[in-house]
Amino acid sequence: MGGDCCGGGADTQAAQEQLQDLYVTAPEQDAQAQPDAVAAAAQSDADRVKEKMEYYKRRIELFEQYKLRQVQAKADAQAANKPVKVTLPDGTLKEGVLGVTSPMDIAVGISKSLAKKVLVSRVNGKVWDLARPLEEDCKLELVDWSDPDGKDTFWHSSSHVLGEALEAEFGVDLTIGPAIDEGFYYDCYMGPDRALTDADRPRLQKRIEKLVKEKAAYERAVVSRDEALGMFQENKFKVEIISGLPEDATISLYRCGPMVDLCRGPHLPNTALLKATAVNAFSRAFWRGDVRKEGLQRVYGVAFPEKDLLKDYQYRMEEAKKRDHRNVGTQQHLFHFSTLSPGSAFFQPNGAVIYNALVNFIKEKYWEYEYQEVMSPNMYNLQLWETSGHAAHYKENMFLLEVEKQQFGLKPMNCPGHCLLFAHTARTYRELPLRMADFGVLHRNEYSGALTGLTRVRRFQQDDAHIFCRPSQVAVEVASFLNMMSEVYDVFGLQYRMALSTRPDKYMGDLKQWEIAEQSLTDALNQSGHDWEMNPGDGAFYGPKIDITVFDALKRKFQCATMQLDFQLPIKFDLKYRTEDQTLEKPVILHRAILGSVERMFAILTEHYAGKWPLWLSPRQVMIVPISESSHLYAREVRKALRAVKIHTDIDASDRKMQKKVREAQLEQYNYILVVGEKEREAQLVNVRTRDNVVHGMHELSKVRDQLVKEISTRARDSSFASEGGEGIPSGATPAAAAQSPVDAAPSQPPAAAVGNVPSKNVTAQPGAAGVDDGVSAAAQQQLQNGNSS
Repeated sequence: MGGDCCGGGADTQAAQEQLQDLYVTAPEQDAQAQPDAVAAAAQSDADRVKEKMEYYKRRIELFEQYKLRQVQAKADAQAANKPVKVTLPDGTLKEGVLGVTSPMDIAVGISKSLAKKVLVSRVNGKVWDLARPLEEDCKLELVDWSDPDGKDTFWHSSSHVLGEALEAEFGVDLTIGPAIDEGFYYDCYMGPDRALTDADRPRLQKRIEKLVKEKAAYERAVVSRDEALGMFQENKFKVEIISGLPEDATISLYRCGPMVDLCRGPHLPNTALLKATAVNAFSRAFWRGDVRKEGLQRVYGVAFPEKDLLKDYQYRMEEAKKRDHRNVGTQQHLFHFSTLSPGSAFFQPNGAVIYNALVNFIKEKYWEYEYQEVMSPNMYNLQLWETSGHAAHYKENMFLLEVEKQQFGLKPMNCPGHCLLFAHTARTYRELPLRMADFGVLHRNEYSGALTGLTRVRRFQQDDAHIFCRPSQVAVEVASFLNMMSEVYDVFGLQYRMALSTRPDKYMGDLKQWEIAEQSLTDALNQSGHDWEMNPGDGAFYGPKIDITVFDALKRKFQCATMQLDFQLPIKFDLKYRTEDQTLEKPVILHRAILGSVERMFAILTEHYAGKWPLWLSPRQVMIVPISESSHLYAREVRKALRAVKIHTDIDASDRKMQKKVREAQLEQYNYILVVGEKEREAQLVNVRTRDNVVHGMHELSKVRDQLVKEISTRARDSSFASEGGEGIPSGATPAAAAQSPVDAAPSQPPAAAVGNVPSKNVTAQPGAAGVDDGVSAAAQQQLQNGNSS
């Protein structure tokens, strides 16, 4: 981290005044009102802050001392008065003074309204503080909230305010505080006996709001490694970070109010831009992500330039809580975890239905796109991973075991095994492209603290495939993959974005080979018909790649699909194929996946659909509701007919009232509820309702069966029945007959408001006691007339 700095900022005396506000006292009245433990914690926090005051004071004094060098450099540049030329995106040329003029000066010169909106800049493509003087002729972009760099800078700057508040309120030792996809967090050390709880949230939020109102500027200074070590000697975590840098490293520091931190930057002009802030959550973390090291407190927050944006965010987060796949998974009996096998999901019957439907969907696509499924071992001698290079770079993430005095490992990925499959027999150009697909079980030794539902697990399966092809076939294969991926995501209703990640600074292989490969990916992306963006220098060391980000119904983004070119594994495994002229050449390997981890996609789709599965994925496709006990026999006939065409069908054989049964089935997210009674049996009809509480009326059983089969086979996301009156298929009864049905005479219930289910009593998939349907009983008629829905 490093570079030169800009001058400016408050003087040391002002800093000392700000330090006085850091004292945290527990007012006597409040302390008496709190439980003893809370009062003791507050007093302990205040004592800890007081102990740190000398450290905070010295840190600011040193910062102001080091900043004087940049102030002097700016003064010297002003005296030299050398011109600097600035080119704006529209080609407009602006002039300034080298080492003096800043991006903010340019923005103010264009318009004051622009200067108020801009958050950061890009100078020759590099993000740059608005107040930092320009150091050479450059191309300048002024960035606002709509730009990803604007959001990242905004949230990164917000994390510094959070860090300042944590120091001021609790006297913590700060570690790291990055921006994340939507918001930021700060990890801090509070000692072994103190952890933040919801009771601390109001204190922290109030302190943040106070700091924002101070409109403190973000100031930058540059120091040597030794100077940084001297400044942060009382924070062992910062000392460890600094000690890991080269001795000649140039390190940048940022100050915001009384807080000074190591940071690459850039940052906002000042804290006044944070118009809306919120502390989201507290969680436990570990230093360097290692459970063997110090336990840390992680504090999540978010901030926005407008209050309405915060309201929208909070609405989406509340919706996300309702959709959380861990909650829905429990409610719908989909999966669970056990401490006896951490990070390995137990998929219950309902969950297995969804899991298998996802896998079978991809298998159908494999057949369509001419992939060949293979099966490979779960465990290999470590020699395989030494050949592939994973032993050197990935060994700590593998599960290792000793077998007959030799070291083996459970596979964390399939590609080395597929290389063995390719090398097993002599290959010719006629076999290429060779597309190997494998749903083998993978294991990765994730830290227990990082395990999160189905999104971060130790045991999982991928729709993993490797395409062995000639360099000239790359473009066609990538285009085919992108088409397949688009078809899959369209079925799910997921939006996605693609980016081409090109050659990094440290790469392996021939430069010309890289250029040809990158052009092949570019051509395929251009032919896809979808927008894409460039991600320069972010490719893997072994080849360029296409990164695909998917967005769910709440516009959250996830990394799932990938397409990666690999020149290195064919070299490491000495893979060859014979060409037309009988020479031997090495293939290119394309690593690709669409679902990614099936477990992760399961989680994403659970939250995307909010547990309301489309029929083809649903483990609860049909619930049959007999009006009375005498209708059970016909209900079993209907179930048998539907199960014959592989439709998951249950019967609610309980003695509850019909409206209650219907309501329960809707809450349990059954796609269709078929109510049956004497009139339905006589005409071989069913009365169709959907979980959105729409009554679709009477239909012939055979036509309902065929319609559901079609809805499943086409993988439709929405019900194939029309929203009114069941017009999606021809009705099996006349309007008059339908109107006479006791089911239709019953009043409708309000729409289901909950996601998930509460297991119904006596819901059975097995035939119950035999009986003769002699019509709707008087009790049932009364129930229908009263519309019981308790």
